[in-house]
Amino acid sequence: MTTTTPAATLTGAPALAPLLARGALLSPLKRPRPDADFPRTRLVLPGLRIDLARLAAYERVCGFATGADALPVTYPHVLGFPLAMRLMSGRDFPLPLLGLVHTSITVTRRAPMPATGTYELSVYVEGLAAHRRGTEASVVTEVRAGAASARGAAGATGPSGVAGAVGADPVWESRSTYLARHRTTAAHSPEEPAAEPPAPLPALAEWSLGGDLGRRYAAASGDRNPIHLHPLTARLFGFPRAVAHGMWTVARCLAEHGTPDAAAVRARFRAPVLLPGTVTYGAGDGRFEMRGGDGRRLHVSGEVAPYPAA
Repeated sequence: MTTTTPAATLTGAPALAPLLARGALLSPLKRPRPDADFPRTRLVLPGLRIDLARLAAYERVCGFATGADALPVTYPHVLGFPLAMRLMSGRDFPLPLLGLVHTSITVTRRAPMPATGTYELSVYVEGLAAHRRGTEASVVTEVRAGAASARGAAGATGPSGVAGAVGADPVWESRSTYLARHRTTAAHSPEEPAAEPPAPLPALAEWSLGGDLGRRYAAASGDRNPIHLHPLTARLFGFPRAVAHGMWTVARCLAEHGTPDAAAVRARFRAPVLLPGTVTYGAGDGRFEMRGGDGRRLHVSGEVAPYPAA
C-alpha cells in the first residue's frame, strides 16, 4: 500500500542511540489515546546498500544460513527500524516510547532480495486504533528495489518481474503494531472475545538461550533497548531478567521453518522470553510457534504461506 503523505528524503540511516534517548525523555510528556494526531510524513532512504558483515552477524545469531546472496525474510525490518524509531521517538508521535510493546508483524515478500542489491526504504505511521488495553499504532515499512536489483528480481520471477524500478510496488513490505498500555474508556475500548489458547504444535526442536543473546542480537541489529541487554537494566523496566528481542524469536523460528521466495508471514508476540532460558520450537501446516521449555507458555506464534495465496 502506498500513501499520499508527504515524503522526507534522508541521506543516511539515523543513529538509534540518540533516538532511544529522545524517546525516553519525551515519554512522560505523552498522553496516548486512539483519536490523537500522529506524524503524517513518510521517511524515505534511497540508495541503500547492505553491509554484508553485519548481515552475516545477523544470520548467525538468528540461525539463518550464511553466504547466500539473498536477504532473510526478516532482515528488511532491521534496515527500516531506525526510520521507524525516528518517527516513534518524535514529539508528534502520541505514544510514549518507553513501555511500547511490539504486538504483531505481517510481512509480504514478493520476490527474492539479493544481498548485493540497492534498495529504497520508506517508513510511515499508518494510523492509531483503540485496543482493549490502550492504543495501538500501525507502522508500515516498504522496500523497493533499485534498477540493478529490479533486473535481478525480474530474472528470477519472469519477464514481467514484481520489483520494478524505484517507485514501483514494494518488493517487501511489513506492518507492525505497537501497543501503549493505558486506561481506556468504554467509547475507546472495543470488546474483544477472550481467545482460546491454541493447542501446542508438534515440538520439533529445543533451544537453550544464553544470557548474552540480547547483546549479540543488538550488535547485529542495532536495537539496543536496555530491556534486552542486561538483567540490571531489564529490572528497571519491570523484568526479572533480560528479555530476548521479539524480532529475534520470529527470525529464529523462520530460519528453522523456511520461507518461499515469495511469501506472506504473520506473527504475534504473546509473552516475553527471559534470558537465559530454554524454548521449544513447534511447527505444522504452515504454522510455527515458540514456547517455554515445558511447552506451556506461548511466546510467539505465526503462519507462513506462499505469495500470492493459492
